[in-house]
Amino acid sequence: MHARVQPSLYDQLEALPDGLIGEILNGQLHTQPRPTGPHAYAASMLGADLAQPFDKGRGGPGGWWIIDEPELHFLVDVEVDVPDIAGWRRERMPQLPAGHRFTVVPDWVCEVLSASTESKDREIKMPIYARFGVAHAWLVDPRKLTLETYDLVGGAWQETGRYSGADTVRAAPFDAIGLALDDLWAQ
Repeated sequence: MHARVQPSLYDQLEALPDGLIGEILNGQLHTQPRPTGPHAYAASMLGADLAQPFDKGRGGPGGWWIIDEPELHFLVDVEVDVPDIAGWRRERMPQLPAGHRFTVVPDWVCEVLSASTESKDREIKMPIYARFGVAHAWLVDPRKLTLETYDLVGGAWQETGRYSGADTVRAAPFDAIGLALDDLWAQ
């Protein structure tokens, strides 16, 4: 008789059906369906607004990689987080990985909150991002039309701004330009 081999959490993550997003957070597999329209729109518009000046250097300083839904491997195949958007300074990550595993800790992450993900994003993922040294985090809420910005200070998150509605945002690490917050809302 052969012993039955239990698939690893990462094997389970890779075997998820289409339409589910999986993450391994603090040793547990978390799944969720693809985002709603307003959630996807907010993430898409923010990524587009940041990509031109920061990734491409058009109208801004350049020097960044801005990536939608990268698979972050803080610990390869063990701690696997998928933020809505992440950014790396090119001086820290000169080239994108050839595969789908991003092993360099990003300089910035953004989570778009929804009713089904808000508690996980705030209570599980934000502490993980702090533990692994992500320098900046943003939380976008398309239901409340808000953006919260945070900097990592002494290993803990410090809120640096709270914006809403049609505010123009200049927040680290992208304070070289003003972002029109109302461009993120599907209205």
